[in-house]
Amino acid sequence: MTDYRVERDSMGEVHVPTTAKYGAQTQRAKDNFAISDLRFPEQFIDAIVRIKRCVAMVNREEELLSEPLFHAITSAADQLLAGECRDQFPLDVFQTGSGTSTNMNVNEVLAHLAAEQSGLEVSANDHINMSQSSNDVIPTAIHISAALAIHTDLLPAIAHLESTIRLKARNLDSIIKTGRTHLMDAMPLTLGQELSAWAEQMHKAGRRLIDSQKYLCQLAQGGTAVGTGVNAPDLFAEKFCAAISIDTGLSFKPNYSLFEALSSQDTAVAVSGQLKALAVALMKISNDLRWMNSGPLAGLGEISLQALQPGSSIMPGKVNPVIPEAVAMACAQVIGNDACITVAGQSGNFQLNVMLPVIAYNLLQSISLMSNACRALADQAIANFDVNEVVLAASVAKNPILVTALNPVIGYLAAAEIAKKAYLEQRAVIDVAEEMTDLSREELSALLDPSKLV
Repeated sequence: MTDYRVERDSMGEVHVPTTAKYGAQTQRAKDNFAISDLRFPEQFIDAIVRIKRCVAMVNREEELLSEPLFHAITSAADQLLAGECRDQFPLDVFQTGSGTSTNMNVNEVLAHLAAEQSGLEVSANDHINMSQSSNDVIPTAIHISAALAIHTDLLPAIAHLESTIRLKARNLDSIIKTGRTHLMDAMPLTLGQELSAWAEQMHKAGRRLIDSQKYLCQLAQGGTAVGTGVNAPDLFAEKFCAAISIDTGLSFKPNYSLFEALSSQDTAVAVSGQLKALAVALMKISNDLRWMNSGPLAGLGEISLQALQPGSSIMPGKVNPVIPEAVAMACAQVIGNDACITVAGQSGNFQLNVMLPVIAYNLLQSISLMSNACRALADQAIANFDVNEVVLAASVAKNPILVTALNPVIGYLAAAEIAKKAYLEQRAVIDVAEEMTDLSREELSALLDPSKLV
């Protein structure tokens, strides 16, 4: 490195690129942690910046921070939140387990910008990090960023998918199809009834995430190093939560136990579990769509998904169910993320969890993947698929399982014989039943009418 300046921290001098807005501790972390190309998403960095801005407000009210320094810090925070200097947060997700490196990265960038704009001497530790520790900032940033992402992105996406499914279900409620259990023919139902199960899965997934929000809105800020609040003024947690609630529009409050907030990540683990449950539901819906779309000649061929792109580099004319496939892969990633968060959640050694960065990254990635997957499935698969009514009607007409409707009249064993013969001879149930029972054609038609069986 030839174009550099010298920065100093408690360990000595460090060479930092002259164009960098960060300082010595960020450079040390950049040099130390070259594990991956994973970087924190913008909403996580933004959450830390919001924390710094709100803390500055509280510190000014407590007369710990001068008015000029307050304005310099908040102006720098506004600049970052407006999207400037995004390239100044270069650190690997895989770093010190407390996230201290990223906390100091934000501190240093804010200090540099504040000093640059105001001409004041601004310290990353003494001013930007006043009344805080990485140990409460990073858990708080996890909760704030996840709560905001769920509120602004995921819950609306789930609601959109649910409403799309319900509209499609209403439009298809008169179409009768063969039901399937164990992938085998079962009693009939309507397409609307089949889709109503998907809609309810989405509804309940949304409700479970809303329930989880109240725990995400309990914050660690104010616990500082180990939960005691050392170096923070009295009622700091309450004043901070009031400020961040105004800043974000969500209602935050201090965690009932700041010791628990620092030492565990149980809430993140629980929210990840709900994201996994959503992923499982989307995987089920995607697989149902793939089965129903299969064919068009050698599969079920019940529906035709919108053709979006050629499906093969070698087989002309082949079109694949690309959106359900993409959604299924996103779901697999979220399920894997949950396993990682589960392991990381166990790493609350005494007073601090020491896998905070990877929890933050995976949790936010899962929220983003599920938000995008819900909208893709709604708009590019479910809203516009066509129903192959001729195929569905033919399948229902030949379905020997319709004989189930005769159980109360002729008994299970007699009905089973009719079903087996209908399977064997590939004949309609009503024709075989007319031969093997004393029931009239009219009686059989009434008993086997699919519209009455759904």
